[in-house]
Amino acid sequence: MKTEDRILEAAAELFFRHGIKSITMDAIASHLGMSKRTIYDSYADKHSLVKALTKLEMANQEKELHDIRKQSENPVDELMRAMGCVGRTFSRINPTVFYDLQKFHSESWKYFREFKEQKMQVFIEENLKHGIRLGLYRKDLNVKILAKFRIEHVEMGFNPAIFPHSKFNLTEVQLVSLDHFLHGIVTLKGHKLINKYKQVIEEE
Repeated sequence: MKTEDRILEAAAELFFRHGIKSITMDAIASHLGMSKRTIYDSYADKHSLVKALTKLEMANQEKELHDIRKQSENPVDELMRAMGCVGRTFSRINPTVFYDLQKFHSESWKYFREFKEQKMQVFIEENLKHGIRLGLYRKDLNVKILAKFRIEHVEMGFNPAIFPHSKFNLTEVQLVSLDHFLHGIVTLKGHKLINKYKQVIEEE
């Protein structure tokens, strides 16, 4: 494994477990058993390391979205699979990561927001249009507004001022939000599919 990749892997492990702010470059070097100078040879500072990790994570998320689309039977199944993906993603990440990213690493946060708007929002718009065509979603939906609404719901779930981490489980917040969104857009035909997939998940 390349040195840069080893550093990213170690940084991800520490950041996701403890948050970004509390982890220093010294801590990463110690975790890897290498000198801090070696890390600086690959990444000029902590900001550049966080940015590289953010880009890597977003690339992985984009690939996962494409995989979900290929594996899904229909748009409802697609969003249900996305719900599972959300749960897996947030279960391994300390909630403070998103707060730290927004407050202390504005360039990386900007990249994260651009990913949401250019990739995730388009993914949701396409899902909504497909669901309407198949009669699984209501015909009167405003696709662009609802897609943006969904994206902002995701971000709101990260906000500790709205959902204090001491009182709310981040994964549960995101899953409840997505479940609420899905029930608000489906037709009776779509609702039957939700119940079908939920029963499968419960039986597993």
